[in-house]
Amino acid sequence: MKISTRLALASALAASAVLAGCASSSSGSVYSGGQAGQEQTVRMGVVESVRQVTIESQKSGVGTLAGGAIGGVAGSNIGGGNRGSAVGTILGAVAGGIAGNAIEQGATRKPGLEITVKLDSGELRAITQAADESFRPGERVRLLSGGGVTRVTH
Repeated sequence: MKISTRLALASALAASAVLAGCASSSSGSVYSGGQAGQEQTVRMGVVESVRQVTIESQKSGVGTLAGGAIGGVAGSNIGGGNRGSAVGTILGAVAGGIAGNAIEQGATRKPGLEITVKLDSGELRAITQAADESFRPGERVRLLSGGGVTRVTH
């Protein structure tokens, strides 16, 4: 296996690992290991409205970098001579960077809900979380708050 092929494969695997590690959850049903076992404040209320939103995690830039590296390696095999190879490398890196950025952007977006709840105290609260449960206006729900995180549950 050529060194350039190995480099491309290693870059792709590293990018996949980093992107998988960047995935985070803002769900009503998923807890991190650090959140498990922590006491939470419970408030009751009624759903006022539900709006579909898109939750986008912070981008790391790894998609752009990995795509650029892979595109540059692939592009270096295009064109004849040193000048042609250099042009192919540059064009491949730019195209790969654009593609890698688009892939990372798609991987960091997920559907979410903005849920507005009228608490029994009369206060209104809006919480945005992953759309892994459905909520309807008029439905009685719980707001669980702790460690800087609030989630809506049934």
